[in-house]
Parts: sequence; structure tokens; C-alpha cells
Amino acid sequence: MRIVLYRGDGVIEPWEREFHAVMPDVQTVTWKEGELLAPCDYAVLWNPAPALLAQLGDVKAIFLMGAGVDAVLKFGDALPDVPLVRLGDAGMGVQMAEYVAHAVLRYFRRFDEYEQQARHGAWNPLPQHAKEHFTIGVMGLGRLGMPVVEAMRHFGFPVRGWSRSPKDVPGVQTFAGMEALGDFLHGIRVLVCMLPLTQETTNLLDRHNLGRLASGAYLINVSRGAILNEPDLMTLIRSGQIAGATLDVFRHEPLPAPHPFWNEPRITLTPHISALTMRHDAVRQIADKIQTLENGEAVTELVDRQLGY
Repeated sequence: MRIVLYRGDGVIEPWEREFHAVMPDVQTVTWKEGELLAPCDYAVLWNPAPALLAQLGDVKAIFLMGAGVDAVLKFGDALPDVPLVRLGDAGMGVQMAEYVAHAVLRYFRRFDEYEQQARHGAWNPLPQHAKEHFTIGVMGLGRLGMPVVEAMRHFGFPVRGWSRSPKDVPGVQTFAGMEALGDFLHGIRVLVCMLPLTQETTNLLDRHNLGRLASGAYLINVSRGAILNEPDLMTLIRSGQIAGATLDVFRHEPLPAPHPFWNEPRITLTPHISALTMRHDAVRQIADKIQTLENGEAVTELVDRQLGY
């Protein structure tokens, strides 16, 4: 069996080592721009080059090295007509829950405000927020969203969930579809975005929808930067409608030096690290799915190109 491995950043050797450890009988192949790819059974990619995609029409499936699919689906009809498989959890769910829990507790316990006070030498205990009025809204109830929901419930917060299709989550008030979005957003104190980037979700978090949150609400975005209308967020931060935001993803990455987010103290920035792919877990998952396909069975996490995830 031959598997072509490709990453846009060129970091292939660690992935080769993992595949050889997990699948010692498999031959891994690399590719460079301008080369003609020899026949392969499968492709494992991240941020692929168009010239490589054009040579993958005969592979049995293309596996992605992450959970996001927008960087591949952007190629549209240029994508080979073969099964496209994204990663499931692969260790990312726990990381997402850790990141979001840290951000939520920082706002709930007012640590962001204490940080500002400390910089000015102020000793001023603040009234604690009432947990029953500190509703957490999670947008996206999939493999990565559910660990976040469970973490918020563990701390005793009221939790709402919103998804494209109806979900029944015990102990969580759930909403589904665009027609229910307004009811979901109304009065939320912390909005956590974990949605995939699709035509429907692009710029979904704009002035209108963020304005439906409780006055002085907080935003946490760990999904895709293009879901957030960045100028609208700045407007709402300056007006006080949004008290603070923790952002791990941005429309343009790395975030450009002149971007106004850098100079806004109420916005906390991290460099797309909320959930890093655990390479060993990812390779093991891909290897298991390849074996499943070789056995003639169906695999999970198949990408629906029409839905965009």
C-alpha cells in the first residue's frame, strides 16, 4: 500500500515516522511542486497544493490531518471525486474544553478585571457574578462541541446549545436552525463559537446577532475567523455591548500587525492553539479508517461537500 503525505508547511518527517510506526508495511510517498505523483492508494493532506489535488483522482480516499475542512473545500470542483475524510476528536475535544473553561472562568470570576486593576496598583474586590444568570451558549454540538458543553455543565452553569439540526442533550436547552438562532442568542452572557465555516456561517457573528446577547456579554471564538465580522465586534466592544472577547482564530492568520485587535485590552488573542492535532492519535485514527475501508466497510467523519463539513 502506498500513501502520499503532504502538508503545506512542509513538516512531513514526523508524520512519516508515525505512519511507519503504526503501519510498518505501508510505503509513504512525499510530493513537491512540479513532480508527477506515482500511483497511490490513499492521500493524507493538510493545506494541499492545487497541482497535487489534480493528481489524486485515482486514490481510494483523501484523509485530512485535522477536523476543519474549509481549506480543502475551497477548491470546489477542482477537488477529486473521491471520499474526503476529516479527523474526529483525536485529542482535540479535551483541549477545546480546557481552553473554553479557562476563558469562561476568567470572565465569570472577573480575573480579566483584576488583571487590569493589578496593573494600576488597585486593591478592589468586585461583586461576584450570579451563576444562575451567567448563561453559556455553545454554537456547534459536534465531536468538539460536546466536551465543552459537558465542561460547562460540570461547573454548574446554565447551558444552551445551537446546531444546524435538532440535538437532544440532557440538561441543556437546545435550539436548531436559523429560525431558532434569535431565541438561542437572547440574553446569553458567554457565547462560544465552535461552528464549521460554511456559506451559511460566514459573518454569522455580526452586529445584529451579537447585539442579541445580554448587555456586557463575552465572546469566545475557537472555530474559524471568517464566522466573525471583525469590525462589528470592535464596534460592540467600544459601545460596551460586548464586555470582552477571547479569540483563537482570525480571518487572516497570522493576525496582521496593524490589526486593531492587538491594541484592544478587552480582546484576548491566542495564535490558533485552542486544540492542536495530536499527531500520534491522528495517525492511529487514520490507520484504523484505512483498514476499515480495506475491509469494505463504511467510515465515520466523511465530509458532506454540500453541507460544508
